[in-house]
Formats: sequence, structure tokens, C-alpha cells
Amino acid sequence: MNPRVVTGVGVVSALGVGRDPFFAALRAGTRTSQEARVESFDASKYPRARVAEVRDFDAAQYLGARGMRTLDRLSKLLVVAARQCLHDAALKTGGQWVEAPSGESPWATRVGLVVSNAYGSLEAITELDRVALLEDPRYINPSRFPLTVSNTAAGYVSIWEDLRALNVSVSDGNCGALDAVACADMLLGGARADVLLVGGAEAMSEPLFVAFRRLGADFGGCEADASSASGCLGEGAALVALETPEIARARGASVLAEVVGYGTSFQPPAHPGSLLYAASGALTKAIEDALADARLTRDDIDLVISGVSGMRAFDGAELAAIETALGSRPCVVAPKLGLGETLGAGGAMAMASALAYFREEARDYVVRGELRGPVRALVVTSMGYYGNASALVMRSGSR
Repeated sequence: MNPRVVTGVGVVSALGVGRDPFFAALRAGTRTSQEARVESFDASKYPRARVAEVRDFDAAQYLGARGMRTLDRLSKLLVVAARQCLHDAALKTGGQWVEAPSGESPWATRVGLVVSNAYGSLEAITELDRVALLEDPRYINPSRFPLTVSNTAAGYVSIWEDLRALNVSVSDGNCGALDAVACADMLLGGARADVLLVGGAEAMSEPLFVAFRRLGADFGGCEADASSASGCLGEGAALVALETPEIARARGASVLAEVVGYGTSFQPPAHPGSLLYAASGALTKAIEDALADARLTRDDIDLVISGVSGMRAFDGAELAAIETALGSRPCVVAPKLGLGETLGAGGAMAMASALAYFREEARDYVVRGELRGPVRALVVTSMGYYGNASALVMRSGSR
């Protein structure tokens, strides 16, 4: 891929809403996943249920009270993250687009969105299914039906924030947010937009919680560090503003980091009927391809922001793949032990976390090795549940 620069970030997470609260929580090593209180659904029938939610989240605080009734939780999380990202990237100020240079088209026509989610709005889908099956399809609320479409949340971002360039949704499970970066790279290369908000979102719901429980997904704790908080499912939205160095320079944007390499791979399970499969070999190949794409070697990498989440079988396979590809020198961290397993938003949360590690505002969540000195280059890893894996190489913006 061509080098792309990160010029802004928007985060709505269990660790905080907004760049500064998010970085502060990372700096403190907050483990919100240890809390047992569940707000997004009635968990009284699920003993010891734990999820990492965006607690006390009120989208109206960021978006205003009007229009909230049509938005589901996923849409609210993503729209708030997008608004924060646009302001952090200095594309908007006071809720309005900044003025474009004389003779150039307005920024609204030149900014788009590429976003991942793994499971869409299960909340709305389940609600409509329940009405159709247990009552009568005639009682389905038509205003809720659009929420069942997987790209509805992305569409609401363009409506609320007046984004008139392209709008793309990516669905590839845990790897989706990193794959969205590869998609954005191609779209920027084709001049389809000047700036793209890139990332992912996932919302907590009872159906999602029950599905993982019935699959036997065991968030029992990270094998590499038994003292770490055990993991759990999480929710949130994270977006970064991605653009070419030339566009960023022309508009005087601050460069927070560079994205310089991407790799992805797939390794099929031995048994076609496997529902969950940790493909260590696929992740090793994805990391190696990302390094080659970035024209870097393993010795250039100071840190790995892993997808380790407390799911034992997958954590072991991911750590083994990282060591095979990068050796034992780079430190490995696992922010998901605080954020929860945010699925389609996981890679985006890792990219947002990378900005804090580059600024030396985060030093915690270490599961292997020791974090020494400034971080100049890092790898973000993501392992899917179905044999897929992706990796991204980022460099500090202050080289």
C-alpha cells in the first residue's frame, strides 16, 4: 500500500469517549472488563455475565436531542465517533465544515467513510424477528426495519455529518477494521475521496452475548499473563481520518501516525464444519506480508498491538504467530483486556490505541516482553474466528 497518514481520531469505548479520556484510561491501564454491571440488556438470567460496555452513554450529549428516536445503539456509537474524528482532524469546527481553499470543492464532497462491523444491529434484527414469530408480521414497526441492513449505521454517519463522498461498509469479522484500511488505500489511490474516516463499530446486545455463550467462547483470561484481567465481549466505535501525505500537507493537518503496510491471509480448518478456528499460520503470513509491504524487517518493529482478548485458544495461536513472524524482541500488548473483544471494531480500537503508544501515553496491557523506549514502528494484528487474519504496520508521525 502507499503510505497514508492519520490526522484525527474519534473513539467511543468502554475506556472512555473522546481522544483525551481514552488515552488517559490507557495510560492508567484501566480494566473496565472486570466490572460485572450490565446495562445494555437484562443480564439477570445469565450468572456471572460480564461485558465491557460504553457505560452511561448518552448520544444526545454529543449530537443533540433531535433525531435520536430513529437511531439504534450501533448507529449512535458510530455517529458520535465520526463527529469526534472530523473535529479532531480539523475538518470541522463548531459542528461546521472548515472552509475549503478558494476554487476547491467543499470538504463535504471530498470526505467519505469506510467502516467495519461484524454483526450489524442484532438488536433491531432480533426485535423484528421476535414480533414476526411470536405476534404477527403486521405489527412490525416499519421505522425499525432499515436498521436490519448491515450498512445502516454507516449511512446514518453520512446523513448526520453531511459526508457526500463514498460510503463503504466492510464485513469480515474481527479482521474487518484492518481490511477497511486496505479498502480505503485503494479508494484514496483512485482519487475517490481526499479524506476517509476508517474504522469499525460494534454494539452490545443480548443476542450477541447469547450467541458467544452458546458457541462456548471462553473468555477465561490471557494465557501469557495470568495476572491480567480476564477478557469479555465489548462494544464501541473507533475511526481514524486517513489521507495522503500531500492532502494533509496542503491543508496543514497534524500527522499523528503513518500507515505503511498491510497483509491478510486465510488458512482453512482441517474440518469444514468447524465453527471457530484459530489459524496461527494465517496470521504469521499476514504479518510477514505487511512487513514486506512496508519495506521493513522484524528488527524495525518495537511493539505489537495484538488482538489477544482472553479467549484462550485464540490467544495462544495469536501469540505463537507473532513470535514466529517477529521473534521475541518486540513487546506485545493487549488493550482488549480493558476494552473487551469489540469484534468488527477491534482493529480500529487497536489503531486508536497505537496513537497513544506512539505518544508514550500508554505503557500498560503488556502480555509478553517489556516496553522499552519510544515506539517508532508497530504492528497491529487481528485474528478472525474462521481461519482469516490481517495485520497492519504503522509508524510514528514524529519521526
